[in-house]
Amino acid sequence: MKGNIYPDLIRVFYTNLKFEGNNLVSHVKGVDMEITHDVWTAVVGLKYAGLRINKGNLAVVEDFKKVQYYKSCLKNQQAQVRTCSVGGLKLDERVFALIVTWILTPRGRNHSVLTKEDLVYIYCIMKKIKINWIHIIKDHMQKPMRLSDYHYPYVVLISKFLLYFEVNLEDELSELVKSTQEMNNGSLSKMGFTKNKWKMGDQRW
Repeated sequence: MKGNIYPDLIRVFYTNLKFEGNNLVSHVKGVDMEITHDVWTAVVGLKYAGLRINKGNLAVVEDFKKVQYYKSCLKNQQAQVRTCSVGGLKLDERVFALIVTWILTPRGRNHSVLTKEDLVYIYCIMKKIKINWIHIIKDHMQKPMRLSDYHYPYVVLISKFLLYFEVNLEDELSELVKSTQEMNNGSLSKMGFTKNKWKMGDQRW
């Protein structure tokens, strides 16, 4: 996603964020925002369907075994596994690891080590198992509510919600986020790619 973001209003959105039933609810500049499943569909085209996965119920993904699956993703599948590091992954798996840790469930640091949740998401994407991204994103959005030092995720998405609910954005501080900034050269380099039509080893992307 790309577009203008509004840092001050994003902070207000997360400060006032709470859950009512299955919906996110917030209040920004006098506007009540109830983000129903229909709003998700209208703003980002997502539907509330598929496996509802979060840290507490990863077992809903049948036949997933963390270490076994991680080793199957490695270029050298005989390597000893101490941590589930991005280094050593095959090309497709490394690209999906980037997408999961930087875009779908972004975090502020430590993108080089994959959690069990990360690996479950990659497994589902690779196996074409339908998962409920609305459920996952909503769960991820709770982290700034619980952790005071956690960065605010999905800033472009939140800004699109502000537009959808017609929050007055006049005179608000804004920044332009381009799609190239979301998955930029620095991000790719940190994941082990080199810029030669983006390649990793002898594999081009």
